[in-house]
Amino acid sequence: MAQQDPDITAAIQSSGELTLEGAAAKAKEEYDKLMHVTLDIAVTGESGAGKSSFVNAIRGLSDDDDDGAAPTGVTETTKEPTMYLHPTMPNIRVWDLPGIGTQNFKAKQYIKDVNFNTYDFFIIISSERFKENDIMLAKEIKKNKKKFYFVRSKIDNDICTEMRKAGFNEQNVLLKIREDCKKNLVDFKDCKVFLISSLEINKYDFQLLEDTLEKDLPATKRYALIKAWPVCSKEVFKRKVEAFQKSIWALAFLSAGVAVAPVPGMSAAFDASVVMGFFASCYRAFGLDDASLERLSKRTGKDLKPLRKSKFVSALKNDVSLPVRISALALVEYISSLIPGVGSAAAAGISFGTTKWILNKGLNEIIDTAREIMKEAGLEC
Repeated sequence: MAQQDPDITAAIQSSGELTLEGAAAKAKEEYDKLMHVTLDIAVTGESGAGKSSFVNAIRGLSDDDDDGAAPTGVTETTKEPTMYLHPTMPNIRVWDLPGIGTQNFKAKQYIKDVNFNTYDFFIIISSERFKENDIMLAKEIKKNKKKFYFVRSKIDNDICTEMRKAGFNEQNVLLKIREDCKKNLVDFKDCKVFLISSLEINKYDFQLLEDTLEKDLPATKRYALIKAWPVCSKEVFKRKVEAFQKSIWALAFLSAGVAVAPVPGMSAAFDASVVMGFFASCYRAFGLDDASLERLSKRTGKDLKPLRKSKFVSALKNDVSLPVRISALALVEYISSLIPGVGSAAAAGISFGTTKWILNKGLNEIIDTAREIMKEAGLEC
């Protein structure tokens, strides 16, 4: 049946394979790349520039006492390259590098010791003008054919200071800061300077930075970035939705490949761990796990956990943090049972159309729940 489906026939042709089995194997290989690709982000700059705060911000953390947060302070807190895993996407690694140009890390030695191949790209942060050491580092990064981005931090502090002055205009202040930064970057005429506040990620150039990184990264790395980036705008939320929607086709196609030679029993008929992996990734990417909701509740002063009212989302809450096991099948079977008249057929071998329906059904429930929580938190998405 699956082979006669015009969507499947077209999918086999577009894959470059001759058979459904071959095309499904290729689809699984591509899907595994998307789900497990690593992304290593290096954050560097002079001491006190706000590196650790930025490391926390792009991982969705806001306070030093958040579990896994990089320590922040007025003095240099980073003594050696420190890797911080993303709290919900462990394949995303953010590296807080020691401040360049400090007494302990002279610029030339620092550049010599940096293992450029470790990182996918560099964020060079300054809370003032970009200085000689920042420029020296950027040139070395460029020599090593890596991407780098200049980020001017603590913009909220500048705005707060300027607000006290007569004739204050926020856009004029931002333009002045941007132009002042570029004066010292004459060797990088085409580069952008991103103005950000790690405490207010919904303002200034935080979204523009994500846009630029996404555009510059290869496809699989781009997917990882979108999943991990904190929801700071409607656009980020929309991109997360689109990224997961695109993955549904590959999973549905995999199920069709398995259905060609069905074996009694759900676990043999379809790899439920792949379905669970997809839903678990969605659940975490939209911040529905306990730790993410606790952080958001803390910032807003509202208890947001009760808003996870969907039966499906509640089932994920119980299973999402566990290793793949038999109970994972119960979740898939539960969703399958929602389709009138096809539950038993799904248990024997979920077809292309049925799997697509299941994945869309689950993803939509996750999206609706996330939207409701964001709205209650005052973040319209």
